[in-house]
This record gives sequence, structure tokens and C-alpha cells, in this order.
Amino acid sequence: MDFLEKKFAKLGAENAPGQEGRQKIKEIEMRGEKLTGTPVDFSHGDVDAFEPIPGSLDDFIEGVHIGGKQAYTEYRGSKTIREDTAQKLAQFTGANIDADQNLIITPGTQGALFLAMGSTVARGDKVAIVAPDYFANRKLVEFFDGEVVPVKMDYFDTTTGAGLDLTQLEDAFKAGVRLFLFSNPNNPTGVIYSEDEINGIGKLAQQYGVTVIADELYSRQIFEGKTYTHLCAQNTIDPEKVLTIMGPSKTESLSGYRLGVAFGSSEIIDRMEKLQAIVSLRAGGYSQAVMKSWFSEPEGWMAERIAQHQAIRDDLLTTLRTADGFKVRATEAGSYLFPRIPELDITIEEFVKVLRLQAGVIVTPGTEFGSQFTDSFRINFSQDHKAAVAAMERLVKIVELYRL
Repeated sequence: MDFLEKKFAKLGAENAPGQEGRQKIKEIEMRGEKLTGTPVDFSHGDVDAFEPIPGSLDDFIEGVHIGGKQAYTEYRGSKTIREDTAQKLAQFTGANIDADQNLIITPGTQGALFLAMGSTVARGDKVAIVAPDYFANRKLVEFFDGEVVPVKMDYFDTTTGAGLDLTQLEDAFKAGVRLFLFSNPNNPTGVIYSEDEINGIGKLAQQYGVTVIADELYSRQIFEGKTYTHLCAQNTIDPEKVLTIMGPSKTESLSGYRLGVAFGSSEIIDRMEKLQAIVSLRAGGYSQAVMKSWFSEPEGWMAERIAQHQAIRDDLLTTLRTADGFKVRATEAGSYLFPRIPELDITIEEFVKVLRLQAGVIVTPGTEFGSQFTDSFRINFSQDHKAAVAAMERLVKIVELYRL
């Protein structure tokens, strides 16, 4: 296998959202009867069950009617839209954001993550990532020929916040890590980093000269009045050493418009613009107009959306906690659960395939978030409420069929 084959073999796409059709079953004998019910794809949120922000389509159409001026914006995005977005994000996070210097609109938060990593990781660079964390983090580090340095997060320890091992993080920084990448709320577990953890990250990064990328995609969907701390607004770290990624694709169900935002370090933003200029030129011009609806939802809309998701979360937690052998921590923000299942006599990858074919339920195997998570899976519970609960009940039955 040559260099390029090895490089792309590490990426993989079989277990990514929407890719389940590529999964193949080999030499696994199905047990019991096929379970019927509404198919549910827990690998991503359902924008039919939770529709986009009211008026977002009208904003898109208005962008189309503007024509070429909107279609061909600056590479970092329309100045007017950047100014509006910067003001909203500054109010939300408490950070100082200059629309010209500190913000870029990207093709989705995935696009922002790719551009940010491409702008900060060189061959041989050591990059610290949390285990578990978003599956693309590790793949992007490897794609840019960096070296992954995992940092443990004991997410079942509820006494410290997210359970990040700050001692291990400092050891990683001492060993030459140049970049630390983490999601808050954490994807896949849905836990929130405490104020002490966030300030601990900031102080260590400042002490050792480490750049930090904070993925805050789900930071608006907070349950039960939990406290959320934005690293970008803390005085423990130089603002030029922090980049924050957000977007309206998840909680606001605007994923189809492919919109994301990165803000913070002017140096990194400049690099990201240059890279975007040769990757996609810009985020879709007409789609950028939809940013106007972000943080401008009708009164009560966000509160209702959060309440609906919390109700689904609670019923799924009840189903899992009353089943034998499951262990799960309640989601504190966002739409993810990362349960640990009883020991099976098939691998987690085989279980995911059997579950899809035998029960019509799609989940993401824990190994996507770290090779050690062989007894876990992730779900996005932004789904039809009744269908989600019924699907989880079928999943529990499948576990019983294949329990060791």
C-alpha cells in the first residue's frame, strides 16, 4: 500500500452519518425474529421531526433574489452577514469579536474544522485530543500527518464536570503538544466541561504556548440550567491562541444549508480564508443569507426545542437504565447519548450491522470515537419522540439476543 492509499484508508466512511448502506454483513448468523417498527437513524438528527428555524427558507430565497452580490461574497463571507453574526456571537459568548479580523463563515462546522486543522497542523506536530471526542478529530490529525496524543476523559465521573484528566493534559503539553482540540459539549457523551476545567485548559495552554480549538456546536442546547463556560471569553488564555467553532446545523436544524462559523485568532482566521479560497471559495452564497435567522428565532422557540429534546432524553435514559447491564450518563447538552452495553459475543461493529438489519436501528459504534470504546455506541436523539423510544426498546432486545 503506497503513501496515499494509507493516508485515505485511515479516514473511512462506512460508519459516518448516512453511510450505513456501505456496511456489509459477513458470516454473522441472525438470532431470533426480525423486530418491526419505524426505522430510526440515530447517526444524525432528523430535520423532519425537528424542522429548521421559522423563516430560514425565506431568508434563503431573499439571498437568491439579491443575486450575484450574494452569490459571490468575500471568501470569508458577506461583510454584512459577518457583522450581524459577530455581534450575536459576542453577546452569546462574552468574547470580543471583530467581524473583519476574527470571523469566517464556512461550509458547515465540518468545513470549519477542516480549515482550522489545515491551518494549525503541520507534519509531525503533536495534537492532543480528548478520548472520547468527535470522530473526525483523530482522522483529521492523521490526514494532516500530525501525531495524536490522547487525553483521558472519565465521563462517568460526575464530580469534576466532564471528567477531563488535567494532569494528563499537562503531561501532553510538556511532551511538545502544539494544539489541543476538544468539543464542549462533548461529542459523543453530551457532558459539559465545568468552569474549573475550562479555566484549567486555558491556564495550561497559556503556560505552554498551546493553541486551542474549541468545538461549541451544541452550546445553545443546555439542559436543566447547567452552567456553560466559553473558553474564548476567559482571561486565562491569550485570545490569539483560541479558535471557536459554532454553527446552526444541529439544534436549529439548518444542516442542509451547510453553514458554520469559526471565530477567534486573527492569524488562524487569515490562514483559513486562504485555504478556503482553494477548497470551496466560500460558504454557499445564498445559504449565507440564512445566518440572519440564527439567534433571531421567534420568542420561546429555543426554549421549546430544548424542552422537547430533554423529554426524549429522559425517556431514553429510563429505557436504558431499566435494562440489564447498561451504563449511561445523562446528556447535559446537545442531542447525544453514549451508553455502555453489556458484553456481547459479537464485536461492536458487528452489533451495529445486526442492529440495522434486524431491528431497523442505526447507531454509530463507539470505536469511531476511540479504539478502546468497544462496548459503547452513540446516538443522536433529535428524532421523533415515540419512534426513538420504540427503537431503543428494540435495541435493548437485540443486546439480549447477543449477550455473552
